[in-house]
Amino acid sequence: MKQRTALIAGASGLVGGECLRRLLASDAYTKVTVVTRHSLGSAAKHPKLREIVIDFAQLDRIKTELRADHVFCALGTTIRKAGSRAKFREVDFEYPRHLAELALRNGAKHFSLVSALGASSKSGVFYSRVKGELEDALRAMHWPSLCILRPSVIAGDRRESRPLERLSVALLRFGPATYRPVAAGKIAAAMIATAQREPRGVTILESSEIPRAAG
Repeated sequence: MKQRTALIAGASGLVGGECLRRLLASDAYTKVTVVTRHSLGSAAKHPKLREIVIDFAQLDRIKTELRADHVFCALGTTIRKAGSRAKFREVDFEYPRHLAELALRNGAKHFSLVSALGASSKSGVFYSRVKGELEDALRAMHWPSLCILRPSVIAGDRRESRPLERLSVALLRFGPATYRPVAAGKIAAAMIATAQREPRGVTILESSEIPRAAG
């Protein structure tokens, strides 16, 4: 098995946390670097883990340290939590885009992004449009291997309270496959499985395709 290194952004979140747990347990990865705004605490003591605590607006300060074979980006917020559309765009577009630019410049081979169902730069919905604009920006970088996952509602135990999301999970569980909730663990597993294959060009995993890609 070819051994690789990984870099994660968003490891304190639901999908990012699942990614971190699986990467640390995998023999396929010898080193995992986490870029985070707040320390992961005891989780950061794993011998394979390197934690970089920094404001994402200051990524240029650590640009030479953003080196890995595979990059997993699960950064994201809500407009309510961000406080404004401008701040939401900063977190969900500017930070991931800049991270991707720096990692690619440092020789990364694969970038995996958690986007969203319905993402499109032509969408009339602000949230979906920002997600789509990020997808377009990543495509324009011509990554050797790029995977974009577009989950519907993400199911799992969040640290923060999102009552509307919990309601959506309950209501959509028996709905059409396209809109059914996707477990955070399935998304993380699909990201890692795809990264290890390093498929050339752009791979899009729509919500209903993610469980199958997770294996």
